[in-house]
Amino acid sequence: MKKNVGSIDKIVRVVLALVFAGLYFGGVVTGYLGIALVVFGVVFLATSFMSFCPLYTLFGMSTCPREEKKA
Repeated sequence: MKKNVGSIDKIVRVVLALVFAGLYFGGVVTGYLGIALVVFGVVFLATSFMSFCPLYTLFGMSTCPREEKKA
């Protein structure tokens, strides 16, 4: 797996996961929508810690800075 998630993207994913968890466990969002938010939060955390997003590979995207090739 080649890294395709940059630092800013990681931070955004972790913050969103925390917001989703707060909304669910705070009782603001419940039911199926709450469960969906928790699942998305877990996925965001996992992709953040792995620095790899499978959807980015499908679309050919990357938020990782490119490494300069040494000549």
